Amino acid sequence: MSQPAERTSPAVPDDLARALDGSGRRAWYRRPGVWVALAVLALSAGGWVWWSSRQVASAAPVYTTQPATRGALTLSVTANGTLQPTRAINIGSELSGTVLKVNVDVNDRIRKGQVLVELDTAKLRDQILRSRASVALAQARVAQAAATVRETQAALGRLEEVARLSEGGMPSRADLDISRAAAERARADEAGARAGVADAQAALSTDEINLSKASIRAPADGVVLTRNVDPGNAVAASLQSVTLFSVAEDLRQLRLQVYVDEADVGVVTAGQEASFTVSAYPGRPYPARVTRAAYGSTITDNVVTYLTWLDVDNKDLSLRPGMTATATITATEHQGVLRVPNSALRFTPALAGAGAAKPAASGGLVASLTPRMPRAGVRRSAADNASTAAARQVWVLPDGGGAPVAVAVTPGISDGHLTEITGGELREGMLVITDQKAAPR
Repeated sequence: MSQPAERTSPAVPDDLARALDGSGRRAWYRRPGVWVALAVLALSAGGWVWWSSRQVASAAPVYTTQPATRGALTLSVTANGTLQPTRAINIGSELSGTVLKVNVDVNDRIRKGQVLVELDTAKLRDQILRSRASVALAQARVAQAAATVRETQAALGRLEEVARLSEGGMPSRADLDISRAAAERARADEAGARAGVADAQAALSTDEINLSKASIRAPADGVVLTRNVDPGNAVAASLQSVTLFSVAEDLRQLRLQVYVDEADVGVVTAGQEASFTVSAYPGRPYPARVTRAAYGSTITDNVVTYLTWLDVDNKDLSLRPGMTATATITATEHQGVLRVPNSALRFTPALAGAGAAKPAASGGLVASLTPRMPRAGVRRSAADNASTAAARQVWVLPDGGGAPVAVAVTPGISDGHLTEITGGELREGMLVITDQKAAPR
């Protein structure tokens, strides 16, 4: 009997056989764990590099810069004041009495010689009658004295004639002396009577003038600004003249009186152009011209100022006396000058004494993560209104970057925002530093 044929199993690869029986090992680059560990290590290194670069970038100071430019620069002076008429007249009364009639009111235009106020003249008229009677009495006394003079002169003449005819025998020398004295007294009485007439006439003239002043008239053309009297008011002018009206002679020309600070008065002179605004028209600038800057000072709350006058054209009558105005006087104007912001002249970078470089950090990662107290002595830009006249340098950033560099300059005039550079090493286009921001932590 024949034997059955032996079955032959398919051939198995050697690698698979070794993997199945565990007798072989993989190469290291075929192990996934190795690649995972390498990936984790690479990510950690990248994170560390990124974190370190962020720390370095955050520690670097951040500067605010502006380029130095050329252009116009105007030095101006600002001052406050009030508008006043070029000529204001206060009309009062020289007489005491009762107001009988008021003929004008506020804002009325008046003409020279126009009657504004009339006082009650009853007492004045009686006084004139009394003065006229005094004049008549004085004239009568003159006539009486003249008659006495004639009488005494006649008596003296008779005695002198008798003495001539009697060749000195009659009358006696004493009688002649008495007659001559009587004649002299009579002439003196006549002279006194005539002086009494002049006195009475002067009193009469004064009363008549007072009567004319009872009608208060306008001394010039103008506009009534204020009225302080009404019919029936009693006017007492015994101590001082009472102001009844305030009149502006011409409102088409006004004067702005401003008070210039002592620090600015040195650049203010007559003839300079100016402009001003008032609260009634805030968006409308009015032109003006400086006519006078006083030498005498005004001290208010220990602040020294100088009164300055500016002439104002008010043809449209939009401006009124008493308005408060803010004036800007153009003192100096320069064209095509090199300019930098005022904040650049007042800026000093932090740690400028060490070459504006940041010192090396110490302590490593732990020190960088530990909270620290703020550093003292870090300067920022000064207040915007600080003076820049004493500035001698600005700080600029080089074109390629790097630490700030100090550049010597000579400042000129300033308009409060920009300052002229009249000399030094600064050139147009250089980036001047105006501020430094603290590095974020």
